[in-house]
Order: sequence, then C-alpha cells, then structure tokens
Amino acid sequence: MDYKKDEFPSIDETLEMLDDIADEIPKEFFRKLNKGIILLPEYKLHKSSCDPNRLYIMGEYSVDVTGRQIRIYYGSFKKICQGLPRPILRQKLKDVLLHEFTHHLESMAGEKGLEIKDDEALEKYMRKNNLN
Repeated sequence: MDYKKDEFPSIDETLEMLDDIADEIPKEFFRKLNKGIILLPEYKLHKSSCDPNRLYIMGEYSVDVTGRQIRIYYGSFKKICQGLPRPILRQKLKDVLLHEFTHHLESMAGEKGLEIKDDEALEKYMRKNNLN
C-alpha cells in the first residue's frame, strides 16, 4: 500500500491492521466476546486526564447486559502515535488489543490482576500531575 512516510494511516487501513492482529489471536480467546472488537473513530480522554499531560484511552473492555466487547479508539492512536513508523504503530495496536483481551479473559475467570495494575498506573499519573 502506498503512503507517505509521515502520514497516519486512515481508519480503514488501521482496521485492516487490527483485523490482521486479531487473526493471530487464538480463537478460544474470543469465547463470550459476543459484541466483538470495534474500532471507533473518536479519541477518548480518561476522566482524570489533565493538560498538558493528557491521558488518552487507547482501548477498553466493556461488559454490560448485552454482552462483552473490546473498543479501540482510532482517534486516540492518531493523537498519540502520529509520525510513528507503521511497524511500531502495528505493535502498539497489538499491545493494546492484547491488554484488552487480558481484561476479557480475567473477567471470565473472576480475576482482577490487570485492573489492579491499571489502577496503580492511574495513581502514578495522578501523583505525577498533582491530582491527588
């Protein structure tokens, strides 16, 4: 695919990357992920985000009465990863997707290890930005 070196991939190109990454994940991991993986065009800021050190949400796992889903925020990737080479962007997408799959698998197992680690990282961000 032709693209300019510093041009961020379109949402369709990013979806293609995400689909390729998802194809590498064992099918068993998708069990009960009935609402699938979606790539949303917007960016999302964490409710505790502050200027100038904005805290973008790259992806999130959700469970509600209708089911389980992984959301990836294209706009957040575009804000954070602008100018990165495609292989590095692909690795970042993969890291986020696998992070969200870990939440999914832990949720099904009744575990909260990754939630605890995420909370600790948020506390560190809050301390660093004097938000406590």
